[in-house]
Amino acid sequence: MARVEMVMPKMGESIMEGTIIEWTKEVGDSIEQDETILEIATDKVDSEVPAPESGVLVEILAEAGDVIEVGKPIAIIETDPSAADSGGASEKAEAAPETAQAEPEAEAEAETVAEKEEPAPATTDAQAETAAPVEGDTPPQRHGSDGRFFSPLVRSIAEKEGVSMEELESIAGSGSQGRVNKQDLLDYIENRKSAKPAAAASAPTPAPAAASSTGLSRPVASTAASSGSKGAISAGEINVGRPVENVEIIKMDRMRKVIAEHMVKSKQTSAHVTTFGEADVTNLVKFRNKHKDRFYKENGFKLTFTPFFVEATIQALREFPLINSSVQGDEIHMKRDINYGIAVALGQSGSGGLIVPVIKNAGELNLIGLARATNELAAKARNKQLIPDDLSGGTFTLTNYGSVGNLMGTPIINQPQVAIFGTGIIQKRPMVLEVDGNDVIAVRHMVYLSMSYDHRIIDGALGGAYVQRVKQLLEEFDTNRSI
Repeated sequence: MARVEMVMPKMGESIMEGTIIEWTKEVGDSIEQDETILEIATDKVDSEVPAPESGVLVEILAEAGDVIEVGKPIAIIETDPSAADSGGASEKAEAAPETAQAEPEAEAEAETVAEKEEPAPATTDAQAETAAPVEGDTPPQRHGSDGRFFSPLVRSIAEKEGVSMEELESIAGSGSQGRVNKQDLLDYIENRKSAKPAAAASAPTPAPAAASSTGLSRPVASTAASSGSKGAISAGEINVGRPVENVEIIKMDRMRKVIAEHMVKSKQTSAHVTTFGEADVTNLVKFRNKHKDRFYKENGFKLTFTPFFVEATIQALREFPLINSSVQGDEIHMKRDINYGIAVALGQSGSGGLIVPVIKNAGELNLIGLARATNELAAKARNKQLIPDDLSGGTFTLTNYGSVGNLMGTPIINQPQVAIFGTGIIQKRPMVLEVDGNDVIAVRHMVYLSMSYDHRIIDGALGGAYVQRVKQLLEEFDTNRSI
């Protein structure tokens, strides 16, 4: 036995302290290495903190609500050297209740909308005991297709016991956000072993379940909307139904307070002006539709419209460098690096709040690089895996209100930036075009663009010129280019 002192982790270069939100484990609980045992908050983001060692939580040195400096002790863990070897091996799996995962958003939606999941009818006890394991041969990976993190310990046991990535993803974990811990995996392995002879003796009729694209029903972690589970992202969420009384009082959570304070501060700091434009993105839509299937097969994630908008706005920022700046007193600080923020709505229809992760040095990335970075940051945001550095240093922001079907909006500037760009939904509309000197009506893919900017340093002419340049870049999209 050995006692390990767990300290408040450093969550970013400028972060010197954190507030403990909640302990997910109690004194006396067994814990696994990399298993989440508490949540902390900084002035930038809420984060889950994993256990540094496997063992037993024997002492909690800081309570919820305490503000602790980085490096100060917060808990004592008593480790058991034999714990790492105790996961030998059983071979079996307890079938999780079957669920159906809804298809991702429509084509016009970008990564900024979380996938919707809804539960299907659960299996009976008899079915759970004899359910056949999900087939597959992909080796265990750090992250699943649904964004769940699989710890090194879980992956090690899975590899040793021949559990594929497909099987890991089928396990409804009992950890935070549906995370699979060591015991979940051992139970699965043990039940899988007994399920095989039981299935050979008698093949039960499975409960109805929606089929995935592979033809297999796939259990997934429940969302806050479907189960209210503790592990679901709840940052900023106001979970309400119809009030029973005439007036119902709801306390804001910490993230909602931060969002409120940040938005009010922005309006009080910057003189907001919003300029609108409209772009014909027919060529862009055709290009994306032509390449999206191949892109998905080669890269493992969808090619949405967001990276195209990011690419065009970055090119325009190079031509209008004042828009990539900030105001400090009576000084204008122009930024060489383009650190690109993308607003991500959390929860169903944004009910879980809003967060803006940043792609650092986005100006150095090509289209594939921008698509990958956008996809990764959005997944980290929804799965509560962002660290403060992921949210710091932004110089320009994009928000996609078209992802929920809206035409246009007047976004609030993300301080200390001086501009935020918005894109609406892409829709087919009849448009009047001039062809060989004659007016014709044609069906085109159109999108409204908007930009809110700080009128202290950006005048209407400059703001309007920038929006028109982005419009031009989108409309002159080269369909013969490489992706």
